[in-house]
Amino acid sequence: MGHSICRLNVEPRYSDAAICNGVVYLAGQVPDDASADTAGQTRQVLATIDRLLHEAGSSKSRILMCQIFLADIADIGVMNSVWDEWVDSANSPPRATVQAALADPAWRIEVVVTAAA
Repeated sequence: MGHSICRLNVEPRYSDAAICNGVVYLAGQVPDDASADTAGQTRQVLATIDRLLHEAGSSKSRILMCQIFLADIADIGVMNSVWDEWVDSANSPPRATVQAALADPAWRIEVVVTAAA
């Protein structure tokens, strides 16, 4: 018998989150307004992560792993400045940051988070 799975905001192609066995898995989060600069897009994505983690009964202090995908790795300094304002520095999670071709060329960032519920 498997563990029950709860999904948030299910759509035909994906859901925003799956919660199973005390772990929250978020889909890759992207900006709502792709016309914003890298800092603005990063703020949007982190706010969405905050909201989804809250919906799942978690928070940024409980992030187990974070993967950040940047369209241009040269944006890492700008992204890090926004991240540093947002992250719970007493509970900074393991993190990877890489350059990747994102699905929408206007997106500067996509973030995937796994957290404890």
